[in-house]
Amino acid sequence: MNLGYALAYRLGITPWERARPGFRAQLGTYLDHEETGGGAPGRALDVGCGTGDHSIELAGRGWQVTGVDGVATAVHRAKTKAAAEGVDVSFLVGDVTTLGPAAGSGFRFVLDVGCFHGLTASQRHDYAREISAVTDPGASLLMFAFGPGHRRPLPRGVARAELERTFPDWTLDADDPADTAGMPRPLRNSNPRWFHLTRR
Repeated sequence: MNLGYALAYRLGITPWERARPGFRAQLGTYLDHEETGGGAPGRALDVGCGTGDHSIELAGRGWQVTGVDGVATAVHRAKTKAAAEGVDVSFLVGDVTTLGPAAGSGFRFVLDVGCFHGLTASQRHDYAREISAVTDPGASLLMFAFGPGHRRPLPRGVARAELERTFPDWTLDADDPADTAGMPRPLRNSNPRWFHLTRR
């Protein structure tokens, strides 16, 4: 998967970075709710952060943000963007299935926009283990993912039942359709969802 993303960033073919207004509005609403329900912003982890747009938004809201991505080109661009915006974000080149101590710990919020749904079955279990290890009880995981299906070259997606099996230490408390207005037809047909999980 990283090889494909690395090639896409090198060629400048990154349609997932062009977020539509409806998507941005939904994400903003979720972040507003997270901040209202959980008190002051704390430590946040943006997995599969790409070139850092969501990490930068979180930092602008007052979160202490770490962004992790497996593509060095994307992380380099993220650092450049954050510097231009004047926000402090720790960006790391890393594997979300083996985060290790470099990523830190004690995260209260994890954001995943399109990372988990592209992983293999075994990678998904490793991801869940790592996310559980770096978060505190009561932490939130907000995930944007396509529904299940075989729609190459799109990721294979994920179903609610799989999330519940893969994250035994978490409660899946929201499963909402994503706003697809303005998205290309293949993305509209992928049944994109917003999942919200809380670590027990």
